[in-house]
Amino acid sequence: MHAHYLLTAAALLLPVVIFAQQQMSGASGIFSGSTEIGTTRKGATVYVPASCEYQVTGGGADIWGKADDFHFTWVRLSGDLSLTADIRFPASSPEALRKAVLMIRQSLDPGSAYADAAIHGDGHINLQFRVVDGGKTDDTLSTQHGSTRLRIERKGNLFTVFSGEPGQALVPAPAMTIVMKDPVYVGIGVCAHNANAVEKAIFSNVKIEQPSQQEVNKK
Repeated sequence: MHAHYLLTAAALLLPVVIFAQQQMSGASGIFSGSTEIGTTRKGATVYVPASCEYQVTGGGADIWGKADDFHFTWVRLSGDLSLTADIRFPASSPEALRKAVLMIRQSLDPGSAYADAAIHGDGHINLQFRVVDGGKTDDTLSTQHGSTRLRIERKGNLFTVFSGEPGQALVPAPAMTIVMKDPVYVGIGVCAHNANAVEKAIFSNVKIEQPSQQEVNKK
């Protein structure tokens, strides 16, 4: 089920906010599907209403290069938006480059163009991106390290990653231009960085925000 937008007359003056704890749909919460991208061991996404958390497990060798391998939970949306969440790894692991991501992706193909906010097992955070389908992956590095709150923002074709701590101003990393046609896949994912393993991350306080129609008309 796609996310629904419940607007009152007053809400038309404000951004539309979709909260995980407000839009529950079994294991998917605000999301409408879960997919294994590329070659990977089977993962899973479980939404826990009591804690408003998504428990995501994923395998895969990497989200990098010309094709990706990971577990992805998503909803299809159009237009400007941001996706924000608190992210933590609940257990230690020898995989320093395991990844938990907030991603905006053109398609579910392994070589799709995409942009994501990625936090790695060793704490470093970056904007990863593939500008064209089948192209190489590149990244810009955040100055933040080990932060627990991440956001990815799409404004037209400009993508920006923000990171910091809950309750504090989030710090942007250098932005990147990536052309994607609407609708796009917006969601959360985990990559084990080990083709023979799975890793787990917890996503909480997940929200998707989009401009109201009134704000769009002002542009």
